[in-house]
Amino acid sequence: MYFAALLARTEDGWEASDTELDDVETLSDLADLAREASPDEDTVFVLIEQEDSWFGLVRVDGEEDPRIFVSDAAAAARSAYGELLLTDELLGREPGADDGPDLDALDLDGTEDGESEEEPDDDEEETAPAGAVPHGPVGDGGILDDLGVGEKELRGLDPNEALAEIAEALGASEVLETVR
Repeated sequence: MYFAALLARTEDGWEASDTELDDVETLSDLADLAREASPDEDTVFVLIEQEDSWFGLVRVDGEEDPRIFVSDAAAAARSAYGELLLTDELLGREPGADDGPDLDALDLDGTEDGESEEEPDDDEEETAPAGAVPHGPVGDGGILDDLGVGEKELRGLDPNEALAEIAEALGASEVLETVR
């Protein structure tokens, strides 16, 4: 089960609204949705959680690029909403890089039938495939530093309680509960 909400800082405190992400296709769309929630270009958070699995935060401050934190990239990668947040940049990939092999770069020297030019050394460390998504948190761990939630605390949050604990730290738990 998913939950998604916008939490916007205003002159009068925090305002929360639930939001549908079905029509959001890119991170840019998500940032635009957040900006619409704050006509004064104040801070807006998009809060997303999948019960028992992961949570994500997107922070939009006016026209600045969105800042993103995802508690478990591998879990989020199995989710349509998580895929919105897991940009190439966030995962440390070349933007627009294709996960498949580059056919132009293949060396077809007669070993393409499974033969190997060199026998692999058993002592060599195996590396994750280029398209692999890491387990654990990714993104801007300092996304809430200026609001009293440090990176260590953020990374240690239980996905089931994370959004409630973040809202509590921001003084926005009551407004967030109204849209839950």
